[in-house]
Amino acid sequence: MANQNSFPLYEKHRYKHTYKRVTESLLLVLLLLQLGYRAISVSNYSFPWFLAFVCESWFTISWFFTLSTQWSPAVIKTYPQRLLQSVQEVPAVDMFVTTADPVLEPPIITVNTVLSLLALDYPPQKLACYVSDDGCSPLTFYALQEASKFAKFWVPFCKKYDVQVRAPFRYFSAKPEVSTASNTPEFKQEWLQMKNMYNDLSQKIELEASQKSNPSHGDFAVFSNTERTNHPSIIKTRVSGLITNAPFMLNVDCDMIVNNPKIVHHALCILLDPKGQKEVAFVQCPQQFYATLKDDPFGNQMAILMKYMAAGLAGLQGPFYGGTNCFHRRKVIYGLSPDYVDKGRTDSPNAVNIAKVIEAASQVAGCGYEYGTGWGKQVGWIYGSVTEDVLTGLTIHERGWRSEFCTPNPIAFTGFAPGGGPTAMVQQKRWATGFLEIFVSEYCPIFGTLFHKLTLRQCIAYMWILNWGLRTVFELCYACLLAHCIITNSNLLPQDLGICIPVSVIVIYKVYTVSEYLAAGLSIKAWWNNQRMSIITPMNAGFCAFLSVLLKILRISETVFDITKKDLPPTTDVVDDKDAGRYTFDESLVFLPGTTILLLHFSAITIKLLGMQPVVPISKNECGIVFGGDVEAIDHRWNQHGLGGDNVRNSCRTLHPGSISLLHWSGKGKPWTRLDAKKPCSVDFLWAPYDLYIPSQHKRIATATMHSPF
Repeated sequence: MANQNSFPLYEKHRYKHTYKRVTESLLLVLLLLQLGYRAISVSNYSFPWFLAFVCESWFTISWFFTLSTQWSPAVIKTYPQRLLQSVQEVPAVDMFVTTADPVLEPPIITVNTVLSLLALDYPPQKLACYVSDDGCSPLTFYALQEASKFAKFWVPFCKKYDVQVRAPFRYFSAKPEVSTASNTPEFKQEWLQMKNMYNDLSQKIELEASQKSNPSHGDFAVFSNTERTNHPSIIKTRVSGLITNAPFMLNVDCDMIVNNPKIVHHALCILLDPKGQKEVAFVQCPQQFYATLKDDPFGNQMAILMKYMAAGLAGLQGPFYGGTNCFHRRKVIYGLSPDYVDKGRTDSPNAVNIAKVIEAASQVAGCGYEYGTGWGKQVGWIYGSVTEDVLTGLTIHERGWRSEFCTPNPIAFTGFAPGGGPTAMVQQKRWATGFLEIFVSEYCPIFGTLFHKLTLRQCIAYMWILNWGLRTVFELCYACLLAHCIITNSNLLPQDLGICIPVSVIVIYKVYTVSEYLAAGLSIKAWWNNQRMSIITPMNAGFCAFLSVLLKILRISETVFDITKKDLPPTTDVVDDKDAGRYTFDESLVFLPGTTILLLHFSAITIKLLGMQPVVPISKNECGIVFGGDVEAIDHRWNQHGLGGDNVRNSCRTLHPGSISLLHWSGKGKPWTRLDAKKPCSVDFLWAPYDLYIPSQHKRIATATMHSPF
């Protein structure tokens, strides 16, 4: 029998999606054909035609990025039982929880996250939890003090009865977990006692939050004269390095609670594997959500993104660092590369005297400690972007490290997805701003491939996510072109058989994306909502992010870290608010770009219906001059605004000689009729409040009868 220690602690299984590969490749070929068509025809068309060529070139490049990222998916399987057999002593883990504003991020949310971490299925002496409060809030400090008292009862209760979900508000609001002990009188008594204690804790925090003034005496005196812009950081990597100095670190946002109490064992399977110790810098767990709205009305649950793109990244150099739900190797955060690290320390550090290190910890926690050092440049989290997490992960990959996904069952962490239009837009704007900052900085992944150890396909994957903020320029430009061509009675898309190319792209892409959602167990409505938000989000939040970065480049202003509002968690998994899922607005200017595009398209439709477009003579082989543009515009407006209508009526409004035949509907119950410009004919129009253009030399072959509907 083989030695158990010889087995790997985790395995990576690669698989192929033949259907996805064929479909994605076909779409890429069609996009290239569309570009080729425009390239050979650019001399015969106007500036909008050329501008469309530029936009479609960027869309094609973006699709290539997507195809490359998803091409070789993989899934990770961990073996926690082998871990316990292969190590004599499990390593210590320092856990970081970050919060920034007690109003936007209520302390009760942070408290639940901390309690779920303290109750992990892991030796308690091996865990240390640090809360970093950039808001420097005495309310948060008070809430944590009270939570530490409650934790003395909560943690033993969870481990005694093997509680699965160890955040109190989730445990007491969900259906009771079924177990052998759940029917015993002792359990019922302790369960009721714990629930009452948690309710008391919540009421204390709510009462303190309702007070007009925060406490400024005793332990709270340190907060009385601090400001958010100049206070010393309460906790950072440096502080934990002085106090506990665990070889591994876990960081989570204040709203991401533990859903799998054995997640540390799963992550360490990757970090302590003989191969993983030499190659893997961090283990990223995906962001997933509880109490989600039905059909994902705001397109922010990222179910498809995590299913397909995450699997694709797992097959490359590894996933991006997402800023939360991530296990780090401390020596990597300190700036070392795989060449300098053969094996991470797994033993516990010697006991330290807290009283002796508290003064040193206060010094290294100060913002001034970083001046003139490598912190923020080569060591620690890298500064220079509001998404410093992605930037930090990029620099780690550039040093030659890999990363891995950890997706155990049940899932590792869960959070509450932003609800409402403004909240979702704030989050998307921050992400797009940070991505674009990295894209235009010295940290651009192209340099990482040319001069460092970032692999080519990993570079392409980073380019896929970092151009998120840049693509909004091309999408806005394309949306304006559609309206422009309708207003000016000009053409945007091919008018001969070339129209088959964009139509095929639209149809195949829609069918392809629908199949992805259905395969993931999601509904058609969820697909529709995500398609709609994929247009709304870039045109609003993305464009504002682009302007923010542009102003930063011009040295006019700096980018700002916008905090996403965390709503208080619902009491059940089912959100029964009748207004839940409705798209709300506020006074924020983030909605201005999309609203402007909407009004522009409405104006174009109105001008067309009123017949106020200029009469443009048709050159050779230009049949149905606006038909293709109308189809594309309708598809775009439906995706962006959920609008529809009969916008292609009377689209063929010119007659000319040649071999091209026209299809025309008379509006009098007649079927579609074919008109041949070579033969005399009579054409009935339902309504044409504009002049029918017929070259004088061909007026003898056609007559027109005009009928007004009024």
